Amino acid sequence: MAAARACPMGVSVDQRRAAVAVLRAAAAAGELSLGKAVHARVVRAARFDVVQYNNLIALYVKCGRLGLARQVFDAMPSRNPVSGNLLMSGYASSGRHRDALTLLRVADFGLNEYVLSSAVAATAHVRSYDMGRQCHGYAIKAGLAEHPYVCNAVLHMYCQCAHMDEAVKVFDNVSSFNVFAFNSMINGFLDRGQMDGSTSIVRSMVRNVGQWDHVSYVAVLGHCASTKEVVLGSQVHTQALKRRLELNVYVGSALVDMYGKCDFPHEANRVFEVLPEKNIVSWTAIMTAYTQNELFEDALQLFLDMEMEGVRPNEFTYAVALNSCAGLASLKNGNALGACTMKTGHWGLLPVCNALMNMYSKSGSVEDARRVFLSMPCRDVVSWNSIIIGYAHHGRAREAMEAFHDMLFAEEVPSYVTFIGVLSACAQLGLVDEGFYYLNIMMKEVGVKPGKEHYTCMVGLLCRVGRLDEAERFIESNCIGTDVVAWRSLLSSCQVYRNYGLGHRVAEQIFQLKPKDVGTYVLLSNMYAKANRWDGVVKVRRLMRELGVRKEPGVSWIQVGSEVHVFTSEDKKHPYMEQITKKLQELIDKIKVIGYVPNIAVALHDVEDEQKEEHLMYHSEKLALAFGLIRTPKGEAIRIMKNVRICDDCHVAIKLISLATGRRIVVRDTVRFHCIEDGVCSCDDYW
Repeated sequence: MAAARACPMGVSVDQRRAAVAVLRAAAAAGELSLGKAVHARVVRAARFDVVQYNNLIALYVKCGRLGLARQVFDAMPSRNPVSGNLLMSGYASSGRHRDALTLLRVADFGLNEYVLSSAVAATAHVRSYDMGRQCHGYAIKAGLAEHPYVCNAVLHMYCQCAHMDEAVKVFDNVSSFNVFAFNSMINGFLDRGQMDGSTSIVRSMVRNVGQWDHVSYVAVLGHCASTKEVVLGSQVHTQALKRRLELNVYVGSALVDMYGKCDFPHEANRVFEVLPEKNIVSWTAIMTAYTQNELFEDALQLFLDMEMEGVRPNEFTYAVALNSCAGLASLKNGNALGACTMKTGHWGLLPVCNALMNMYSKSGSVEDARRVFLSMPCRDVVSWNSIIIGYAHHGRAREAMEAFHDMLFAEEVPSYVTFIGVLSACAQLGLVDEGFYYLNIMMKEVGVKPGKEHYTCMVGLLCRVGRLDEAERFIESNCIGTDVVAWRSLLSSCQVYRNYGLGHRVAEQIFQLKPKDVGTYVLLSNMYAKANRWDGVVKVRRLMRELGVRKEPGVSWIQVGSEVHVFTSEDKKHPYMEQITKKLQELIDKIKVIGYVPNIAVALHDVEDEQKEEHLMYHSEKLALAFGLIRTPKGEAIRIMKNVRICDDCHVAIKLISLATGRRIVVRDTVRFHCIEDGVCSCDDYW
């Protein structure tokens, strides 16, 4: 046989090839011990071979021994681009992106398109815009900027670093983009809330990209969900069906999310049901769809079904379930879920703590929300918004403003939602100048454009201090003249301040916008009754009959133990009705002694005064309160939910019952929380 060929370093080519082959086989099989044996032979040979060393790096990366891989890398007297790319990819796959970027400081191995794309991808992960831009500059100088790998990585980096203007420049100047680039652009715009940008990219993608991957479907469906374009979403669904991609768990979950956000929860459920594989993402998506459409009990039932299927909830699933409890004001269920998060180790994670705060606030326990807030290891803008709005909704405006100032001190930038809470607090405190400062100056400084919610808060603020004519002008001059909520706020204040002329004019304005607005008829009737204008009351009632407008029946509910008890006005069917009636009569007699006089003006029944008084006694919130006093232990707060505004008579009666019984009573109606203790309500008798 011919003598074995020798390589320049004195090691035969066959030996070199054998060592490389063994290292590759060991890496593929995860045989660390075999690879180490080859490593020992390579070291003993005392001859450097960059290919063997690169394969050693690959072996240690594949076996998860990045420390050893780095030792091999550092021991190399010379390196090539493969050396750097192997170690950089290993760091990236282990989530150690900052370690990957440190390799650029010793970049004696040359930066080709693969190393550059890995480096740029690492800058995207750590949101390092400056380093990413430097890599982009190097790519331009080296003539690699238009290489597909580099191009896509640079585009993704700018999107991740929130520099969409730079991403657009890159996208517009290069013609060879693949589907990955379109996906990055759509997600980049969606993450920034820039719907116009995502719309133009989606249109371009529909026209120019024939073959979508599953990420494309997820991205476009995400756009449809954010913009509520259900028609386009349905068309994408049809295309997914043709390609059998609706059975892909990620595409299926995106379809569930899209239909849920477009207010089609049952269509979302149909997509969910046909998924052959349901993971935690799809379960969370369908629960979210139900929660967003106020099907809170169904969402909680899905949570139980998921656990029965053996799927473990993550922090986002817990957050959705807790938000469902918030929608039901179900403090007991919320507490139980909170205990579960502690057992599973999810308590303390940001989504869970934010959802816990929301649940406590909407269940009438803002003190518990405050305790969660103070115990959080880290906070984001949602955390601050939750505590500010929680305080504001509970009538604790000064604490809301203190929390806002703490937020600014913590250098957290306020958002659109933050200013809704702040302006609501200003309205409760009557801080007109401060309110206009936040609206006209601070919101501009932080880049928040005022919306109708902010303007409606300002209307409430002007109304609170009695500047009703100014409030009317404010509505007309700020493009919210078609907002029924703003006009109704002004109408309610006209009743409080007995400005009946303006009130009549405002009611006419509302009827032009919404001819069958029940709340306006009720407010107008109450306003006439307070002015002893019984002819006006009769006229309003006749108009309601002619138009077929019926006042929504008052419904109140209260949770006692694990059961929710529902009461309607004049309810006589509850199994505890005899005890409730007896308790209610006892309470009414007791509070009459300390000044209660039934306000029959709020009773819209066309009957005698005695019958009106009886109707008032059987309002749903009074029935729920009497039941709560019978069934809950002394010292425990009574929490009641109501589907419409609490009436003047019930508000007065519940305050006096609180005083007479020494119980804390929390009533959540459609306007706000009424936290009543010792005869005093957090709303200061203004709502």
